[in-house]
Amino acid sequence: MLKKLLTILAVLTATHVAMAQYDPEFTHFWMMRPSYNPAAAGEEDALNITGAYSMQMTGFTHAPKTMYAGVDMPFIVMRKRNGVGLTFLNDELGLFTHKRFSAQYSYYINRLFGGKLSIGAQADLISETFDGTGADVEETNDPAIPTTKVTGSKVDMSAGLMYYHKRWFAGFSMLHILSPRVMLGETNELPIDPTYYFTAGYNIALRNPLLTIHPAVLCRYDGSEFRADISGRIELHSDTKKLFAGASWSPEHSASLFVGGLFHGVTLSYSYEAYTSMPDLKSGAHEIIMKYDLDLNLYKKGRQRHKSVRYL
Repeated sequence: MLKKLLTILAVLTATHVAMAQYDPEFTHFWMMRPSYNPAAAGEEDALNITGAYSMQMTGFTHAPKTMYAGVDMPFIVMRKRNGVGLTFLNDELGLFTHKRFSAQYSYYINRLFGGKLSIGAQADLISETFDGTGADVEETNDPAIPTTKVTGSKVDMSAGLMYYHKRWFAGFSMLHILSPRVMLGETNELPIDPTYYFTAGYNIALRNPLLTIHPAVLCRYDGSEFRADISGRIELHSDTKKLFAGASWSPEHSASLFVGGLFHGVTLSYSYEAYTSMPDLKSGAHEIIMKYDLDLNLYKKGRQRHKSVRYL
C-alpha cells in the first residue's frame, strides 16, 4: 500500500505538482550552517569536513534517505577574511533522487556594530532522477508517467548573510533564487520554488566554566509551507574534548533527542526524531553526523586575532 502511495506522490510531482519543502531537513542543523547558508562558509578558523546521513520513516518500503557532505575553510587576502566551501546533497524519496552540487564563497566584514558580518553566494548544479521502472500504475501507456529512468539538470543560485556578535549569531539566506524547472524526459518537469531560511543562536555561559547552554532556531518558508525547528543543548567541554546532549522540537512535525561529543578534533553525534503525527515511535528518523576540524593558523601572532564561533 505504501509503495502505491509513494508512486502516486512521484507521479503527481512529475506532472507539475511541486512537493512541499523541497530541501530535506536535519536535526543537527546547528552543525550544518553552510548546508543552507553560504555565508557560513569559513566561519571557523579551521578546515571543516562534515558528513551527515539520515534515514526517515524507518521500517517502510522506499523510505527516504538523505546524505550530505561538505567542506569549507577561511583564507586571507590582503588582510581580509574570506571563505570557500563545497557541498554535496543526495536525497532519495520514493522513485525520486535529488542531487545538488554547490560551490560557495563568503566575504567577512569585521568590526561592524561590535560584531562580524559575512556575505555569501553559492552556485548550484541540481540533478533530478525519476526511476519510472519502479512505477506500479494501472495504465502503463499514460504518456504523463515515465516508464524508464529519466534525468534532468539545471543551474541554480543561492545567497545569504550571517552576523556574529560575541555570544549570539543570526543569519538569513535564500536558496533556489533562479526558481529552476527541471525537465524529466520530454514532457514532465519538476518546479523548484525559492526557499527562505532564518537561523539564530545564543551561547549561555553558566557559573561553572565547563558548562554552557546553546539554544538555536531554524525557520524556513518556500512560499506555501513554513517549518520551524527549535533546538537546545547543554555542553560539558574542556580545551580539546566536549560532550553534549539536547533536544529539538518542530511544531506540528516532530520532536528529537540527540547526544554526541568532540574528541581530538572529531565531532560525532546521533539523533532520533519522532514524528508527532505518527503513533508508532519506531517509524521515526535516525540521523548521524561526523565533523572533523583541522585548525588553521590564519593570522600572524598578535595581529587581527579572531575568535572561533564553533561553540555557537
